[in-house]
Amino acid sequence: MLRTHNCGELRITDAGKTVSLCGWVQYTRMAGGVAFVVLRDRYGLTQLTFNMAVNEALFKQASELGREFVVRATGTVREREAKNPNMPTGDIEIIVSELSVLNSAKTPPFTIEDDTDGGDELRMKYRYLDLRRNPVRESLFLRHRVAQATRAYLNNQQFIEVETPVLIKSTPEGARDFVVPSRMNPGQFYALPQSPQTFKQLLMVAGFDRYYQIVKCFRDEDLRADRQPEFTQIDCEMSFVERADILAMFEGLVRHLFHEVKGIDIGELPHMSYADAMKYYGSDKPDTRFGMRFVELNEVVKGKGFPVFDNAELVVGICASGAASFTRKQIDELTEFVKRPQVGASGLVYARVNDDGSIKSSVDKFYNEDELKKWAAAFDAQPGDLLLLLAGQTDKTRKALNELRLEMGTRLGLRDKNTFSCLWVIDFPLLEYNEDEGRWFAMHHPFTAPWPEDLAKLDTDPGAVRANAYDMVINGVEVGGGSIRIFDRDLQARMFGVLGFTPEEAQAQFGFLMNAFEFGAPPHGGIAFGFDRLCSLFGGADSIRDFIAFPKNNAGRDVMIDSPSVIDAKQLKELNIQTTA
Repeated sequence: MLRTHNCGELRITDAGKTVSLCGWVQYTRMAGGVAFVVLRDRYGLTQLTFNMAVNEALFKQASELGREFVVRATGTVREREAKNPNMPTGDIEIIVSELSVLNSAKTPPFTIEDDTDGGDELRMKYRYLDLRRNPVRESLFLRHRVAQATRAYLNNQQFIEVETPVLIKSTPEGARDFVVPSRMNPGQFYALPQSPQTFKQLLMVAGFDRYYQIVKCFRDEDLRADRQPEFTQIDCEMSFVERADILAMFEGLVRHLFHEVKGIDIGELPHMSYADAMKYYGSDKPDTRFGMRFVELNEVVKGKGFPVFDNAELVVGICASGAASFTRKQIDELTEFVKRPQVGASGLVYARVNDDGSIKSSVDKFYNEDELKKWAAAFDAQPGDLLLLLAGQTDKTRKALNELRLEMGTRLGLRDKNTFSCLWVIDFPLLEYNEDEGRWFAMHHPFTAPWPEDLAKLDTDPGAVRANAYDMVINGVEVGGGSIRIFDRDLQARMFGVLGFTPEEAQAQFGFLMNAFEFGAPPHGGIAFGFDRLCSLFGGADSIRDFIAFPKNNAGRDVMIDSPSVIDAKQLKELNIQTTA
């Protein structure tokens, strides 16, 4: 080994030892006839000291070191006169007797420091340099710990880790596939898996009753902070279980991860129906770190001559505790916020509950004091509270109010990243109707089992059928989702029929799975967690990028290796792909 110790482990108890360290030069500081070089590796920092009076040649060599030079230094550990309490190794320094430059370095395009001067695109182009910075490195260490803790828990629960194929068959449901041309099968394509869904179900048919995999998945969809074209799932499946068994097992996993990674006991997770989540939060992934549950006001506000309310399908609002002090400018900002195309409301009505109990609203022309007090009573509002109301079509208005609620939570400091609120959302609709295509789509996927008591409605009232499905939500982020699966061939064929597949199409796309069900498929169900999202939540970040070693940008490009890129014409010809000039 070129080194005897790393740059983060030496302490005052090591004084007098002769050691060798290797690493990158963080910076050099000259003080008269003494050169101080701070050496860095992934374990920490150590100060190297060179005295011109002791060894002029060595001092000159040290003074010529540039940032990010890779060096090996041998010397004696000594107690520092001027200690640095901000460094774990700040009580010691190395009096260097031998220095070797293992590799010189160009000046990096941004500073390799916690608070760097590099922008996102620049740091992604030089990701290998960005990975030297403590915040990014610590994010990957956190990812490692989450993966290790996940495997430890599942291994202890008798799960087996099985790798499933990466080159699979394209399917028409779900997001867009990434496709891979097959040279040996001209005109035919593989797809990269959006998830190992059908393979893990086949593993249940095969008798591997507890499976998991920390697996790469691929979706060719529009990107944002919590999406990448390739991402990682904790993918799991169990046989001979009901929903309660799945929830208990994987609630245990998440409690274990919080305990091992964050040192937090999150306790039991509450359950919330999809219907309640939409009614009270306007979202199937509600952020329950704070209140402001929706209150519906149709019975209180209609029939008073205010056309916006009288003509609305739904009038609904939130009560922001202590926010009556918001200025008119702040209220105007909120009004502009809800009018943004991404939110979609036509306007905002507000009412302040003053300290003396009186109420002042933006629609006093239509509502007297007694009527406004009924508003306050509906919200159980207290002096100092601010009521914010939206009106319109039910689904659209709930969605807009969800965005306003989150915005208010942010403005009032109620969305603390070090506070965690977890829950299960259950009883989703099995299907949703797409007006443009004129057919039903599976809300989760086509293999989700309906609730047994709703089975009779599958052909007569598909929209009323509930799915035996569940999502885990943490701080308003869906981190995991799954379902009890269909394991009967006839029911699976019936489901494909409801989704608009002909029997021939269903057989062509999913015949392998339905055929397998004829050979003794057990009842089974599972879940998949977004591994990158879990890591970003634990790390208190909004983006998953820093928890992925080599991420893509928002255009789906890897700017470091310049990918995707043009393929050579010879390769295209081998793949039987024709391009237009």
